[in-house]
Amino acid sequence: MTKRHVSLPAEAEGGLEAFIGEIDRRLASDEDTCAIVEDVLVDLHGDREAYNRWQQGGDVSPAEQVRLQGYDPCNSTLESEYYAEKDEEKFQRSKHLQWLWRQFDATPMADNVEFALRFRRMLANHLFAECGENCRFFKGISVTYGHNIEVGDNVVIHDDVHLDDRGKLTIGDRVSISDGVHLYSHDHDIVDQTEVRNYHTTVDDDARVTYDAMVRAGCHVGENAIVGARGVVQTDIPDHHIAVGMPAKSVKIKPGFEDKAVPVDADGVNANRQSERELEYDLPDDLEQFDEFQRDLDPVRSHDR
Repeated sequence: MTKRHVSLPAEAEGGLEAFIGEIDRRLASDEDTCAIVEDVLVDLHGDREAYNRWQQGGDVSPAEQVRLQGYDPCNSTLESEYYAEKDEEKFQRSKHLQWLWRQFDATPMADNVEFALRFRRMLANHLFAECGENCRFFKGISVTYGHNIEVGDNVVIHDDVHLDDRGKLTIGDRVSISDGVHLYSHDHDIVDQTEVRNYHTTVDDDARVTYDAMVRAGCHVGENAIVGARGVVQTDIPDHHIAVGMPAKSVKIKPGFEDKAVPVDADGVNANRQSERELEYDLPDDLEQFDEFQRDLDPVRSHDR
């Protein structure tokens, strides 16, 4: 194996466990999540003195006020907040937890690997629909909502990964997601990009999605499969297959698994089954829709310009 065991000094370990345990208990309680997040971020950013002065009516500069207000997730907006079809009730809590995750990553403590992995794992237990044991989440991971993500045991997700759960995203046990990967669960109409379709995207047990790859919404990466670096998955990848390229195509079977996998040239390999995994949704009756692009979608009039 290429890894070794690393431990913190006893005093540091004690402080880490006490802090994470306290936040975990508070998030599991009936305490207001927004207030918990604000309290934690004030302390993590070392801003308690200025925050107390501001709360007591003392003088703060406009820049200080903006910074101090920003610790409260209720004073922030996220891109996913504008999505019309989201579950408003679930999003209110997941937004607060997302804000804590993102702002924690902006602190120096996010580079303390032992502390940061355990802190994010604790947050994931509250943010995700399901999160298994012994998962490791590295720096810069972003999610759309969080509450539509299911993650199995012993999953590793590396730096700067985007987990899009506008639809639904399921990641199996022992999956490895490398740096810069994007896993999508929503897609846009090719004519009217304001029309969004949501899907269920899955990455099965023991699969690896390697550096800078992308998995399109509604695709299925099979058990023990590999997506090569910078591959763009637009079809299903069968169990034990290795897929590479743009678009990613199955090129071989992992050595030793030939008897368990369908042949590379079998019917249905590299098939697109996205339509089978579309998730229907309803929009609120009182929704005031708007077209942010204001484009003319009539091909005749557009051509005449």
